Amino acid sequence: MTRPIDRALADKVEVERIKDRSHYLRGTIVESLADPLTGAIAESDTQLIKFHGSYQQDDRDIRDERRKQKLEPLYSFMIRVRVPGGVCTPAQWLTMDALARTYANGSIRLTTRQAFQVHGVLKRNLKATIREINETLMDTIAACGDVNRNVMCNPNPYQSPLHHEVYEVARQISAHFTPQTTAYHEIWLDKKLVAGGERKDEEPIYGKHYLPRKFKTAVAIPPHNDVDIFANDLGLIAIEENGKLAGFNLTVGGGMGMTHGEPETYPRLADILGFVTPDQVLAVAEQIVTVQRDYGDRTNRKHARLKYTIDDRGIQWFREEVERRLGWKLAKARPFAFSGNGDVYGWLQSPDGKWHLTLFIQNGRIIDREGAPMMTGLREIAAIHDGDFRLTGNQNLMLANISPKKKPVIEKLLKKYNLHDTDRQTGLRLNAMACVAFPTCGLAMAESERYLPSLIDKLDVVMKEAGLEQDPIVIRMTGCPNGCARPYLGEIGFVGKAPGRYNLYLGAGFAGDRLNKLYQENVNEQQILEILTPLLHRYGKERKPGEKFGDFVIRKKIVRATREGKDFHA
Repeated sequence: MTRPIDRALADKVEVERIKDRSHYLRGTIVESLADPLTGAIAESDTQLIKFHGSYQQDDRDIRDERRKQKLEPLYSFMIRVRVPGGVCTPAQWLTMDALARTYANGSIRLTTRQAFQVHGVLKRNLKATIREINETLMDTIAACGDVNRNVMCNPNPYQSPLHHEVYEVARQISAHFTPQTTAYHEIWLDKKLVAGGERKDEEPIYGKHYLPRKFKTAVAIPPHNDVDIFANDLGLIAIEENGKLAGFNLTVGGGMGMTHGEPETYPRLADILGFVTPDQVLAVAEQIVTVQRDYGDRTNRKHARLKYTIDDRGIQWFREEVERRLGWKLAKARPFAFSGNGDVYGWLQSPDGKWHLTLFIQNGRIIDREGAPMMTGLREIAAIHDGDFRLTGNQNLMLANISPKKKPVIEKLLKKYNLHDTDRQTGLRLNAMACVAFPTCGLAMAESERYLPSLIDKLDVVMKEAGLEQDPIVIRMTGCPNGCARPYLGEIGFVGKAPGRYNLYLGAGFAGDRLNKLYQENVNEQQILEILTPLLHRYGKERKPGEKFGDFVIRKKIVRATREGKDFHA
């Protein structure tokens, strides 16, 4: 039998109490939205609205000034849109473009998990925005919260003839774990209960308390690890045999988040659990989720992810518990290899004659800037595009399935709006990622998206001097240790500690298969440059043929290799 949730202990945690009393995620969201006296919603509803795909935020750039004026913070909402596998239609792109300009801050953010985000939506516009998203056959439910979130999948159809089959598996997983509560439709889409009927919500997989913490799933197609498969709670690695999809290797227990100064928290790469055939995927995935539902730590949210459940009890226990629930044993994992976790830029043609172009989008921000009207250009492309758009796990954008007839038309628009500039970018910039951080993220301790480009400008000077200008080095930055941009998988990683100061990490695997290690704590920009300049010059002179920077700093004993999550702080 599964272990019952100890509600007496769980109810000591505020979020667990809120979920328990929420009536399947309803809370008082309707009343909060109707309150005209504040731009915010009730504190308890800020937790529940995450399950609906939104975070309450405020503009931290002007928070102090508003406080001096005795005004409440300038509250607004971030809305995250699920895009399973990162695939959306031109019509859906145009909807996001219009919503961003009408209700949000005039930009679209492509996330590190192949989703859309729009920021700056005022409370009075929240319902209209979510309703219009749903009208274009997308949704926001389960984009955030203690549930299975947006399911990632290799977005590049030219890389494997199996892509469509694998993508359909990702869509099935996404649908299977979508919450069943009707609260979402009642609140945002005005779905009414049948006259005289009773609300009979149930969550056959999650239960009324949902999961202890967020749960992330991804699907990868070797040799490309562009979804950072080992950073996910659940991963599926496609195995091709004789030109056909044989099945998937399963990985479990990955996760990036930690807390500064608390070594009992740490990032962790997933373990390989076994192999399943395509028809076994949903059954196995469900049992993995239910084990975490029943055994995950609900008394401490910093210890609630699947990675800690597995480390506390052991991977062998976890495998046996999943197999016990299934009633059969998992097969042994099959051989595979990853070559990198970046994107392949430029034009490529697939066997069906269709063309695909991956565009570099710096930190995933789609916006019109002076001399670079990216948002306008992509809007014009969407108006004539006969294929689809594909969001990558590296915050970039693919124009996919372009017919030979439309290719020259799109090329003209790319040139007109200066969108295809990949050949003018350095290897460091093309492999960089940053989270949003200031001014909207309430957890940010330091700048990230607004700072990393200027830091790369300075590092690119060093890279050029060292003869490394076009060499790919994975560099990632976050404004806090929660790890949204997966900084612990950066060959060079920066994690915000305080304004203008970062912890510097080195030595991750280029293919996303090894965590990095703390090299220097609490450094400012001058110290960053003083540290990295000699290291990059050494790398340029002393590396072996084909040796990646992360491997180099380990071979030279600049940092120790991190072999497992519990070794991260050692």
